[in-house]
Amino acid sequence: MKFELSQRFYFEAAHTLRRTVDVAPSLRIHGHTYIAEVTLSGQPGADSGMVVDLAHLRRAIETLRLELDHRLLDEVHGLGPATLENLCAYIWRAMELLYSSKLARVEVRREASGDACRLVR
Repeated sequence: MKFELSQRFYFEAAHTLRRTVDVAPSLRIHGHTYIAEVTLSGQPGADSGMVVDLAHLRRAIETLRLELDHRLLDEVHGLGPATLENLCAYIWRAMELLYSSKLARVEVRREASGDACRLVR
């Protein structure tokens, strides 16, 4: 058995997007409320009783959240086009630096439109 430990966060951000459907509105700067969730998996440590200390995970996520919150995502270095897929990959890369063996899933959702993307190990 493995435990899964998740932490959810949100950020508000704007972007543009080049696409073949809904071209004009996608090219205009527009924004979304994004909800992201990072899931780690593993066994609790014998001494701590925790897969990871949530305080450390929250600090790492807060650093990442500040890179995305109230930003024009088109200008975030290393993100690429601001798609849900690229946001998942961006968050994954940031979390993998700290939790490589425990990182199990990253999910990004836009609740208002019902859109979601999940990247899993």
